Amino acid sequence: MENRQGWVVVAAGALMTCVSIGTMFSLTVFLQPISTDTGWTRAGVSAAMTIDFLAMGLAAFVWGALSDRYGARPVVLAGAVLQGFGLILASRAGSLLEFQLAFGLVVGIAAGSFYAPMMAVASQWFRRNASLAVALVSAGMGVAPLTVSPFARALITAYDWRTAMLVVGLVTWALLIPATFLVPQPPPALPAETSGARADADADFTVGQALRTPQFVALALTHFACCAAHSGPIFHMVTYAMGCGIAAMAAVSVYSVAGVSGLGGRLLLGVLADRFGARPILTIGLMVQALGAGAYVFVGSLGEFYALSVVFGIAYGGVMPLYAILVRDYFGARIMGTLFGAVSMLASLGMALGPWAGGWVFDTFDSYAWLHIGSFAIGLGAVAVALTARPPATPTPLVPRPA
Repeated sequence: MENRQGWVVVAAGALMTCVSIGTMFSLTVFLQPISTDTGWTRAGVSAAMTIDFLAMGLAAFVWGALSDRYGARPVVLAGAVLQGFGLILASRAGSLLEFQLAFGLVVGIAAGSFYAPMMAVASQWFRRNASLAVALVSAGMGVAPLTVSPFARALITAYDWRTAMLVVGLVTWALLIPATFLVPQPPPALPAETSGARADADADFTVGQALRTPQFVALALTHFACCAAHSGPIFHMVTYAMGCGIAAMAAVSVYSVAGVSGLGGRLLLGVLADRFGARPILTIGLMVQALGAGAYVFVGSLGEFYALSVVFGIAYGGVMPLYAILVRDYFGARIMGTLFGAVSMLASLGMALGPWAGGWVFDTFDSYAWLHIGSFAIGLGAVAVALTARPPATPTPLVPRPA
């Protein structure tokens, strides 16, 4: 059933992922002003992002399971309320621990409520264009650097970081809460056209069976290593560019260019995945991502940052929706919220490493070089694991023993 309501759900999902992930990643813009104003170390402030991803990862599995059982709307509504509340609390924090708990724990738990549930529910509204729908919901994350980060930077320039974060929290409520009411229950499940995997997966796998397959483990570990490889360079991109002598707004524009490229990458790699299969395109994208992360060691001028951010953005943005496509193709839409929530949980653990590691590397060596070298090595590991993620065989049904 492909109709206007389905595309409304996709648009609402894209807005939610844009605002929720964008407000989290706005910490990359707040990092230096917070550290300068409060005296808190960059590693300490960056740790809030690490807590974000840990909390988001653990919460994503629970949120995904709840959305499979009760529907996406109550899940994303609860997340919308929590996200704005966490940002407002963080803006009033009087100590580093208070800031880490508010921005890290509360915002992280809230952010976990959007991605997996909305990716799952959007795919269930479509029969032929499920991959495109998933890519467009994920594309909201690519729009975030173009919207939330420059907005936050402008507020910091005009006022101070506390006022800026308070305003961001209020705007988050104004945008997310109404959007949740645009997400009704999906229509009855229809057989979906897949990207070369198994079209009958819904009837075959239970959650327990899927979680025990080597293919699920490989997908989860690949997503973990993928996110561990790109989270550090992304989070510290603005600060690194400013350390190379680039002005603050220009440094933010480098991050925005990466975001635009990530948006294009999601659509480009999604189209290529429909034509050539998600798995080979994922592997190629992961290789380009690894090379891009390592190449940041060699850039220094604004033009070099722009050029590399285009390539790196296409790669890290483009691979992100492919995991959801593979989960749906391998295991089906019926349990997709739970399974993709579990995959996202591992991905969030990977995302948690980069911000903290980058802050520790800079505080220890006064340079980001080892961050980018380490990201390159982890990225190659993601490529190696991705090569093992072949489609699973149909599980053998359990036959009850005769009495």
